[in-house]
Amino acid sequence: MSDSSIESTPVTATAAPPTGNLKFILVCIFIDMLGIGLIVPVLPLLVGEFVAARDQQTMWYGILGATFGLMQFIFMPMLGAISDRVGRRPVLLYSMAGMSLNFLATAWAPNLACLFIGRLIGGASSASMSVASAYASDISTHENRAKSFGKIGAAFGLGFIAGPMLGGLLGGVNLHLPFYAAAALSAANCIYGYFFVPESLPQAQRGSFKLTRVNPLAGLIRLSRRKDIRGLVIVFALFSCAQLMLHSTWVLYTHFRFDWTPAQNGLAMFCVGVASVVVQAGLLGKFIKWFGEVRLSLLGLASGCITYLLYGLATQGWMMYVLILCNLLAFAAGPALQGIISKSTPPTEQGELMGSLQSISSVGIIFMPLVGGFLLGEVSHLPPNDWRIGATFFVSAAMQAVAIIVARRYFKSHHLH
Repeated sequence: MSDSSIESTPVTATAAPPTGNLKFILVCIFIDMLGIGLIVPVLPLLVGEFVAARDQQTMWYGILGATFGLMQFIFMPMLGAISDRVGRRPVLLYSMAGMSLNFLATAWAPNLACLFIGRLIGGASSASMSVASAYASDISTHENRAKSFGKIGAAFGLGFIAGPMLGGLLGGVNLHLPFYAAAALSAANCIYGYFFVPESLPQAQRGSFKLTRVNPLAGLIRLSRRKDIRGLVIVFALFSCAQLMLHSTWVLYTHFRFDWTPAQNGLAMFCVGVASVVVQAGLLGKFIKWFGEVRLSLLGLASGCITYLLYGLATQGWMMYVLILCNLLAFAAGPALQGIISKSTPPTEQGELMGSLQSISSVGIIFMPLVGGFLLGEVSHLPPNDWRIGATFFVSAAMQAVAIIVARRYFKSHHLH
């Protein structure tokens, strides 16, 4: 149905309001991110229980991370398309049940093979974010849709702030405990949804299922045709991959170098979540007003580059907390870049553009754990005070440095200031 037909349709007193339960969606997103956050500080250490050496631990953790990313990359567009055909509710329930099974399989895993199976199940089930956003869109009016998406973003952030901290505390008691907690939360959410949450997509508004809509490479193909923003796409890709390299190696790096416990890593990730929310929900508007999007993106990239370098050179664990809290501008770089890219695209193509940018991150989720795991494995035998053990952070800093060079050239050639 076109926008014009929507606008021309008179609103009558008999028009049926959208049906649905936004509170359930917010709880769903919060619990999903809480569950994922719960296992972040402990999964790398759990892998270590099944291998004999550090290089094997980093290699297998990288493989598990890449497996999850690959399954997510394949199944997320497929499940989104299926939800357009059969409704949001069945896919959401499938996703929550699958994530619960994933957490249980991981908690019960007696060997690496079972951990691998859990990652397969989890990646194939992790569609709740995209389908939950579609559910919110179904039940929201044009006037309050942005507000609904803002609530989803807040639930996402709060879940990831609380998850790692709680996971670190539970992991300090037993490495398997966070997985049982995450499984219980997902199962409870699934049961609640089954009995109390209505479908949001009416039968008359459901579309047909087409294989062309489930091609996970479609977003990247579309983006490659945008010659006008190719430079910024390269910058965004380098920026995203540098972040994913850090995320996939942080826990093992701090464990090898500073002998951090799950609780200490949970606290560090709590600091990251708080800093991210403070910047993106509170300070971003002021930063853009002070610096402008172009200068803010360059400052954010530079801040990230320097901080990555210092992460790799840090000699004491407390320095990592200080660096996180001093790196506020880096949390503004992504939104600033997306804002610049968005302004070069017509309003009718914004959804396609943002989906295509997400495809870049999805590909990075597949490859960066493998690259980071290999690099960290190569230096894992070194003593904790050897600067070379920070190799993954140095690579992230190098990617950020290249991103700065490409961005400056793009802004100069397009006369952007």
